[in-house]
Amino acid sequence: MTPTLGFIFGAGLVLALVLLAQRSLSFVAQKPSDYAGSEPAFDIRQVLNGPMDCEGVIYGPTGRVTSRFVAEMDATWTGNTGRMTEAFRYATGMTQDREWTLTLGNDGSIRAEAPDLVGTGHGQQEGASVLLRYRIRLPEEAGGHVLNVTDWLYLAPNGHIINRSQFRKFGIKVAELVATMRPRAVA
Repeated sequence: MTPTLGFIFGAGLVLALVLLAQRSLSFVAQKPSDYAGSEPAFDIRQVLNGPMDCEGVIYGPTGRVTSRFVAEMDATWTGNTGRMTEAFRYATGMTQDREWTLTLGNDGSIRAEAPDLVGTGHGQQEGASVLLRYRIRLPEEAGGHVLNVTDWLYLAPNGHIINRSQFRKFGIKVAELVATMRPRAVA
């Protein structure tokens, strides 16, 4: 084997091992069944219901915080169909509104639609967690890119939600979001 061929073979082997580890040991490797039976149970019709407050940060590809935000959310349900509005206010002063339509299947499956999604999002609630995967088109001022999103929500014992999302382009993580959501305090 020539040195060049050996180098190419070795680089390919390292790349294959990195991709295998990423698929089986990383954030995106989680499955809803990993949380089966965990408590408290996450029923989106109850937990994502009514007015909520949210705050979070977005990390860029280098792991540094690139954006901070607060949001006001409100969700209402009619049977297994919910409508959730989100009004984001970023530290830069920029604002962004989104409206989701969520449909819960009898098996815990979730269908998600929003104007800035490319296609329909799909997910699953299981135990104290919710997984949602979708493709989102960023606003033009953010480049207009279409990113693949893996969105995990975990229900804490006090009823608050911890949200961790990863955004990928061509399989490469380009951003990560960490946020908390909780029912709005009654004044």
